[in-house]
Amino acid sequence: MQRHAKTGGSSLVVEDVGKTFGHGTDEHRVIEGLSLRVDPGEFVCIVGPSGAGKTTLLRCLSGLIRPTSGTIRYGDEPLTRPHADIAVVFQDYRGSLLPWMRVRDNVAFPLEGMGVKRAERNRRAEECLHAVGLADVGDKYPWQLSGGMQQRVAIARGLAYEAPVLLMDEPFGSVDAQSRFDLEDLTLSLRADLGITVILVTHDIDEAVYLGDRVVVIGGRPTTVVDNLQVDLGTDRDQITTRADHRFTDLRTRLLTRIREAQAPAERTPARPEPKPAPDETPGGGTAKDGIPKDSPAREKTARAVR
Repeated sequence: MQRHAKTGGSSLVVEDVGKTFGHGTDEHRVIEGLSLRVDPGEFVCIVGPSGAGKTTLLRCLSGLIRPTSGTIRYGDEPLTRPHADIAVVFQDYRGSLLPWMRVRDNVAFPLEGMGVKRAERNRRAEECLHAVGLADVGDKYPWQLSGGMQQRVAIARGLAYEAPVLLMDEPFGSVDAQSRFDLEDLTLSLRADLGITVILVTHDIDEAVYLGDRVVVIGGRPTTVVDNLQVDLGTDRDQITTRADHRFTDLRTRLLTRIREAQAPAERTPARPEPKPAPDETPGGGTAKDGIPKDSPAREKTARAVR
């Protein structure tokens, strides 16, 4: 597959963005004052606590929804609707692939709405299926493929746009561990071959460190950027040696710490209370087996009467 003509595209710039859902007493502000810049050719991973608004942010970056406040720019133009330079791979292939269409047609289908002619649609579909290692399954249906293969089809469809920016919303969360590793390596390979910009949302900290040039941590209530980590692991990465590198484990520890700190207080696991000592263990007090407190005047009187 050839490198895209618009390799890397333009910068995506997020400036003081906020996003609110609902109105009045039902208003819920998910994101506030969030700023971020992604330059052409970067691979940026976005992580944060569950419910932090990672998918909401990605949908704003795709132009599918508009922020309530602030601005998002792609190059010199405001991003207010889906852009031809930005493709999206959604979270669950089961909700995005059409089961009654053959794999090749699933990949080519969005191009029809863009006015791409049939011959060009088929060319792109075949080329993209080859790029993700599925050159021989174009005539099959999605339900005839494994979960990992179906996710590859979803990635191929994203590539078929020939967009220089690829947004990925937890794209590997629905597959088994080995398929996940294979898809991570495929994504790194495609990024290197095509020179595209990739922004990937994930809840998997190890995945973020393994894939990203940079990892952005978001969190808080409402959500904003709480950290921005450069990943100094080079470009030649593999699942065994990279994950065993002390720099990898150091970054993972730092990320986990920052995500824990970014959680709202109510979400954190409360500290376990100190156990109260049993009555017999209370220094200078407590209750004896006869039911009379050890330091009670009644006990002293009882002791004198016995003597």
